[in-house]
Amino acid sequence: MHPPVVLSAPRLHSPAQTGDPTITLAPPDLIVLVTYVVVVIAFGCWFIRKSGTSDEFMAAGGSLPGWAVGMSIFGTYLSSNTFLGNPGKAYGGNFNAYLFTLSLPLAVWIAAKYFVPFYRKHGQISAYQHLEDRFGLWARTYAMLCYLLTQIARVGTIMFGVAIGLHALTDWDVTTIIMATGFLVTLYTLLGGIEAVIWTDVIQSIVLMGGALLIFGMLIFSMPEGPTQAWAIAKHAGKMELGSWDIDPTQSTVWVMLLFGLFINLTNFGIDQSFVQRYHTASSEQEAKRAVWLGAFMYVPISLLFFFIGAALFAYYETQPGLLDEVRQTVAAQNSVDMATLKAADIGDRVLPHFIATKLPPGLAGLLIAAIFAAAMSSIDTSLNSSATVILKDLYQRYCKPEVKEREAMYVLRIATIAIGFIGTMTALLLIGQKSILDAWWLLQGVFSGGMLGLFLLGIMTRHANAVSGLIAIMVGVSVIGWMTLSPKTDALPDMLRNPLHANLTIVVGTITIFLTGLLISRLANPVSAPSSNTELEKPLETKLKEPGEAGPE
Repeated sequence: MHPPVVLSAPRLHSPAQTGDPTITLAPPDLIVLVTYVVVVIAFGCWFIRKSGTSDEFMAAGGSLPGWAVGMSIFGTYLSSNTFLGNPGKAYGGNFNAYLFTLSLPLAVWIAAKYFVPFYRKHGQISAYQHLEDRFGLWARTYAMLCYLLTQIARVGTIMFGVAIGLHALTDWDVTTIIMATGFLVTLYTLLGGIEAVIWTDVIQSIVLMGGALLIFGMLIFSMPEGPTQAWAIAKHAGKMELGSWDIDPTQSTVWVMLLFGLFINLTNFGIDQSFVQRYHTASSEQEAKRAVWLGAFMYVPISLLFFFIGAALFAYYETQPGLLDEVRQTVAAQNSVDMATLKAADIGDRVLPHFIATKLPPGLAGLLIAAIFAAAMSSIDTSLNSSATVILKDLYQRYCKPEVKEREAMYVLRIATIAIGFIGTMTALLLIGQKSILDAWWLLQGVFSGGMLGLFLLGIMTRHANAVSGLIAIMVGVSVIGWMTLSPKTDALPDMLRNPLHANLTIVVGTITIFLTGLLISRLANPVSAPSSNTELEKPLETKLKEPGEAGPE
């Protein structure tokens, strides 16, 4: 047996004072945290010298190595919600949610073989211009609006999530954390452009991995009987099971989660501006493919590590009933429920912050808080830069001024970055005590944006689909997605008219519905030849990004 690690005594405020254990940051913790934040911000701002043109701001001049782009993709996949949420899922259930990650290799193979070459040959930094080429302006506008709404909700969610997590660890004011996060990330994204985003993501990915390894090591070596005890307890409780292998579309089975993960990951790699933009930052098509593969290969084991952290947390707290009661008391008090009624799933998200707050040796708290902060920053900066690119290319140049000058393009990009950062920060502030607003927002944007993957696949996999078939397919698909999403939440419909399928199948059914509807309508129409917009897609396309000021609507 390995001897348990000797841990420092808890450094807590009284739970009666704060409602939850919190870290009183020691000087070494503050030094680590402040140093990290200063270094990252300064490093990001240093790239202002390389973001003087719109091409550099949006695509880094297409000069970055694949390994750096790949680590940025990896950093984008992670967030503070992943850092704190995935261990909570494993603690409260099992490894079923990890199947989302296991679908990633297949999605990456499809992306590397088809999506990356398509976008590199297409030559446009916008992920949505080709939708106009295939289906008309409505399709590009639809995708653009869905993407911007999604990113605003995403930025607000991540800022709010990291603020709640840091508040539980430090007792710092939630509003202050949100405003500081929004200001700092917007600052270096504004000054350094996509190159600042990617290189700071590289640093933050390393910090993330270090923080995760540190927590896992401390957990398993602090078990009373050594690491093997953690494995035995977690395995006996079924924490490392993947779920049911039955063919049951009403439950989150192995097959349902794999399908859900595949379609979500295809959406990311196929139609998400932040991913498409990274394809163009790589120095070549081959480097872009390497980047996609590297991001996946890094995320698969690190995601698994977070689930193992959750299983180890379960094992550790089973051997520490006093600590487990502290968590239960905190959750029961905050939710005004009887502590005896709480299950593992009810307290899963609170266990990791409690462990950090009560069992971390001096000097390491700052590193762990920096890791959580890094996870948030690497996701937010991506959303800010990609949203600014969409506003310039798909909104300003398409609707206002196609032949925009370089100076004006940079002005629009920077104003857009500030605007999205401000709106995202305000969204996070509005969520304080009003989480139901965000739930409704995510619900509605999920209904409308759920058709983006189906429309994208219809455009690249069929030759005869046109504006009419695409529009009808979207209308039918969004209606199906809306019914599948909203019908289980209303009492107005009888049971026979409610969606019986698991919620994770909504995007699967919606995407297939859009694709098959568009295909069927285009076949029934049986055009003599493909529409002119389709003919354009078959022509060789320039691989060079259009600079502001060049002719033609972008």
